[in-house]
Amino acid sequence: MKKNSWVVLIVLIAIVSIFAISCSKKEPVAQTPATQVVTSAPKAAEATYADGVYFAMNDEFASSGWKSTITITVKDKKIVDVDWNGVNIKGGLDKKAYDKAGKYNMVKFGAAQAEWYEQAEKAEAYLIQTQDPTKITYSDSEGSTDDIAGVSIHVSDMFELAQKALAKGPVGVGPYADGAYFAIDDEYPSSGWKEYVSLTVLNGRIAAVNWSAVNKTGDEKKAYDKAGKYNMVKFGAAQAEWYQQAEKVEAYLIEIQDPANITYSDNEGHTDAISGVSIHVNALFDLADKALKASPVELGPYQDGGYYASEADFGSTGWKSYVSLLVKDGNIVNVYWSAVNEAGDDKKVYDRDGKYNMVKFGGAIDEWFVQAKRVEQHLLATQDPKDITYTDAEGHTDDIAGATIHVNEFYTLVEKALANGPKKY
Repeated sequence: MKKNSWVVLIVLIAIVSIFAISCSKKEPVAQTPATQVVTSAPKAAEATYADGVYFAMNDEFASSGWKSTITITVKDKKIVDVDWNGVNIKGGLDKKAYDKAGKYNMVKFGAAQAEWYEQAEKAEAYLIQTQDPTKITYSDSEGSTDDIAGVSIHVSDMFELAQKALAKGPVGVGPYADGAYFAIDDEYPSSGWKEYVSLTVLNGRIAAVNWSAVNKTGDEKKAYDKAGKYNMVKFGAAQAEWYQQAEKVEAYLIEIQDPANITYSDNEGHTDAISGVSIHVNALFDLADKALKASPVELGPYQDGGYYASEADFGSTGWKSYVSLLVKDGNIVNVYWSAVNEAGDDKKVYDRDGKYNMVKFGGAIDEWFVQAKRVEQHLLATQDPKDITYTDAEGHTDDIAGATIHVNEFYTLVEKALANGPKKY
């Protein structure tokens, strides 16, 4: 009996131990509030984006001449700033700056409820609020929406670019100061085309490049070429027209972001680095470097383009004076003042060749072309053809050091050229 009692006692102890172990394993689950599991999920969902600066832009320019861009700043895993903007095919000011300067005028000319930049700011605020570029519905195929009060512009461009930028990941900020940059050659080469470069920098990066040139009669090379007047393929057996090759060079600079990062295959400035380009490209890279080392330009009052005006008849001297201008970012950036005679000679060239001789035969302080250059520079400095005073009825002035020639015909032609408006092709 004693043996049986001990067996029963051992079995009872084993059962109690098993029950105690089982209860101790279940206690933590029973005591843990269910709310702890529920609140952890949203926190993980909020941490969507990595901190940093994101950037994206469309691949092509629209028919309007603008290409949309977006810059997004993420801090503490949240979108805290959005800049929906644009760059122009001709370089220069970005779309918001251009609009704020009163140059876009969507209200005045399109009867919009607000200017483009004002509506863009509302779309940006909506993305910051929703934190998700896919949380938008469109009311038509053009990308308009009823989700954002006070916005009638199509916004699909912005939200699609936001998705593209966020998918790429943070890219940071580039090395350049945002703004519009410009540089032009000092003199006309033997080709007759003075080259220039206009750049747009956004988020510290080169976002738009326009490489072109201007001739002595105010023609802009790209527009002149697109109008079928340059004809490098027809007359030079080139593989593509000049403007088409220029566009490839511009795209290459946007890709590499550094105008010093180019290798040339000869002393004439050709390169093997850009497929489909046989023109010399050193002018673009040299001018881009020069532009970026200068300060960003401010918008001036004039309409961009090439301008030209000429006197109606040959004067008593046998010369017919003319003026050409180039305006970029609203500023007069190039001036050429000269004249032609009945034989078709250009007065400046004629003078440089020693055929005019104003010093030798007229006792002048300098030759005519030297003084004319000083007059041109004065207009570039003042930017206003009315900002000149005359000392006599013949049109002499004391405002320009080193200019004793009469200058009234020059300023009259400048006003006439600006009144004519940009040249059409």
